[in-house]
Amino acid sequence: MNYVLSIVTLAGINMIAVLGLSIFTGFTGLFSFGHAALVGIGAYASAILTYYYFVPFPIALVAGMAASALVSLVIGIPTLRARLRSDYFAIAILGFGEALRVILENLEITNGARGLPGIEPFTTLPIVAGCLAVSVWVASNFLRSRYGAACIAVREDPVAAEMAGINLFRTRLLSLVVSAAFCGLSGGLLAHFLSFIQPVMFTLVQSTALLAAVIAGGMGSISGPLIASFIFIAMPEALRVAQMWRLVAYGLVLVLIMLFRPQGLMGYQELTTFFRRSGHERRSA
Repeated sequence: MNYVLSIVTLAGINMIAVLGLSIFTGFTGLFSFGHAALVGIGAYASAILTYYYFVPFPIALVAGMAASALVSLVIGIPTLRARLRSDYFAIAILGFGEALRVILENLEITNGARGLPGIEPFTTLPIVAGCLAVSVWVASNFLRSRYGAACIAVREDPVAAEMAGINLFRTRLLSLVVSAAFCGLSGGLLAHFLSFIQPVMFTLVQSTALLAAVIAGGMGSISGPLIASFIFIAMPEALRVAQMWRLVAYGLVLVLIMLFRPQGLMGYQELTTFFRRSGHERRSA
């Protein structure tokens, strides 16, 4: 049971990061291969505060979110102001992620490539569940606000959105900052759950896994990427007895989703809308 609870906790932590990337990629339309680096910033910032300076855990989590948001401004202002296309922006933030990994591997305070062990395990399943619930509530309200509507308009047609008076640079930058804050929260929870972090945990492989969950879940949905994220974390663990074949099953699920649900598991729907529509159809029948 402890093992199952650990997997559920890890899935919840990953879902918060996927939620952040969903805002930036799914609802604003810019791809990113560097969001794992933003998770890493939140992880290291919060872990360093509790490990070296004995800062209370909630304050450390908020500081990790702020650190990720601040770094996203540093990378976002020059790249987004240059109006890079989505693919060029993805390459730029990928370079940032690799540069950050090298920096973390050569800093004394991060203990270099050996990683930072002995972090206090403050993260528990109730804490993760509470953070996830608050994150979904904040994301939903953000996307229902005029700022979220601007993000969706930019995704659908940047030229038309700009002609309607939407500032592309500010909208995309705001989306990136909000997305980074969620990733920072996920990183802080991860560091204090595993009690150990090292730079190799936040590389292109992890960024690709986050992006795969967003695409497989549905680019215009919040609940879809969350469901996909949970499946992609739980399924390899459930199939661990199959050893290397569990990775084959992971890839097979992705291929099947792209073949039979190219719009993603939920497409542009949410779970509440889906169940409401199904109930209405049953009553009509």
